[in-house]
Amino acid sequence: MNSGPVGVGVIGAGVISSRYLTNLTSFPDVDVRFVADIDVPRAAAQAETFGIPRAGTVAELLADPEVEIVVNLTIPAAHAEVGIAVVEAGKHVWSEKPFALDRDAGRELLRCAAAADRRVATAPDAFLGAGVQTLRRLVEAGEIGEPLTALSVMQTPGPDSWHPNPDFLFQEGAGPLFDIGPYHLTALVQIFGPIAAVSASTSQARARRTIATGPRAGESFDVSVPTHVSAIYEFESGASAQCLFSFDSKLPRVLFEIAGTTGTLTAPDPNMYDGELRLHRGRDDVRTIPASGVTTNHGIGVAELAQAIRAGRPERASGEQAFHVLDAMLATLDSARARRRETVESTTTVAPPLPADWDPHRATLSTEEDDRRLTN
Repeated sequence: MNSGPVGVGVIGAGVISSRYLTNLTSFPDVDVRFVADIDVPRAAAQAETFGIPRAGTVAELLADPEVEIVVNLTIPAAHAEVGIAVVEAGKHVWSEKPFALDRDAGRELLRCAAAADRRVATAPDAFLGAGVQTLRRLVEAGEIGEPLTALSVMQTPGPDSWHPNPDFLFQEGAGPLFDIGPYHLTALVQIFGPIAAVSASTSQARARRTIATGPRAGESFDVSVPTHVSAIYEFESGASAQCLFSFDSKLPRVLFEIAGTTGTLTAPDPNMYDGELRLHRGRDDVRTIPASGVTTNHGIGVAELAQAIRAGRPERASGEQAFHVLDAMLATLDSARARRRETVESTTTVAPPLPADWDPHRATLSTEEDDRRLTN
């Protein structure tokens, strides 16, 4: 297949799949063909709900010649293993975050993809949304002069206060750093470029948490990761960012601010796709700027990947970028444990911003019928 909409399969029919499938089935440049899950009846139910022609096992999906991109919605611990199986089956992979839990697994996934000439792209794709893209356009237009520093904060009481099954969010591959950090760090890399080093401290308020809502309310579980992370990131450009990610604050708060030589921009939550920005150039010189661009959430990166495959250009939510963010997060934990500044060894190339009028709901790829008309 080298023209027309790109065939997509989804592995993992859990809660997040509904959000992906709602969006993917509305994008004309992708054609969702298959849903797979270890629980085949659950996969079949999702396929029926969203009008998808096939459902079954992972092996059946990987053998389907109509599937070119596999969307990997498995648990974090399985992301790299499933991703390797996907590329070795000759398909491209889009993975939920994080695309791996350690550097070796991430490198192996990228190595296998390169050997198979397949692509690895990874959530979060929120940086492709209107909020971060508008921020990036304003910074690159010189609205705050040279960007120098950032303040990036996410504080909540923790998902045990609202999530009916929050256990996994307090285990390896999650916590505030791995759950929320990818949104903030990816957005910061988009503005400042690659991260060079980090100095961090971490803490854990409680060794056990109690579920507050849902059928398991009152049930307790162990916490195995830091629940408060404070870090200063240095960028290759010379810029720096102060970041705080916490599940230990009774005051919920999100801040994302970029300061430059002539102004400061406050931006929407990097975990969101929309919002408004405020440009501060002085006490009495504050301007509100609405975000402009795509406001559809999970899955827009899959559409952008499909278009990149057909065009033969790099995708924006690349595996290289995802590995760099993973490397930076692991360096954050290393720094906190060793109580020293840690160098981030990897780097990444920041792709150009999206065109201001990019819309995943607009068809850009010709169908086989279009191709026949053009050749007749």
